[in-house]
Amino acid sequence: MNFLKNIFKSTKKETSKGAFFNSTEYEMKNLLCGIGKSKITENEIEISEYPFEPSIAYPNRTIKATEIDSLSVDFGTCKIYVDNDIIFVSAEKKEELKDFAKSNKIKLTEHSWNWDWILEPYLDTEFTQENEQRVLERLKENGINESEVDQIRTEVGKQMYKYNFDTMLWDWCSLGLTDVLSAMRAKNNKNEFKDFYKRAIEIDKRNKNTLHNNV
Repeated sequence: MNFLKNIFKSTKKETSKGAFFNSTEYEMKNLLCGIGKSKITENEIEISEYPFEPSIAYPNRTIKATEIDSLSVDFGTCKIYVDNDIIFVSAEKKEELKDFAKSNKIKLTEHSWNWDWILEPYLDTEFTQENEQRVLERLKENGINESEVDQIRTEVGKQMYKYNFDTMLWDWCSLGLTDVLSAMRAKNNKNEFKDFYKRAIEIDKRNKNTLHNNV
């Protein structure tokens, strides 16, 4: 643990508050930013207090059913795919979104596992070498080779450790796109995060599962 602490020592001037990976006071206040609020009506989804500024939903947006390309509701945080963006809705709205998709003839797509696989090393879980190899093979099938995985993990690793352990989140099951965006939002300046956001969305969409109709 001391070795890891030295590797991940913060270079920011703010007072260090993280118990394990030296998150700054600013980071501790901003790492767990949430995904805002949503209200689903007959043919619109109202998004408010959305935290990710590059998104078309920031800070508030009413999305019409006719604007939506597809919805993903089968695992974890629900996703709205719209206008080259991904907007998040609480998993608690899963059944409402299913009904919304059916009544508005919106296609559903299966969960993209790209970020979940990339972020496995930062879970509160130990994985075997065989598991890591399977993950790399699946990512390669989706157009993300081992070299790119290494580059991404080098970029986000420090923040993901802070996100999962300094906040006492201790997630052992799955970290995904919402988590890495929350983590990097607390680190990057506005322009840096805008660039990261665009790349993160693109990675999620690589080799996205074939859409199927829910009507």
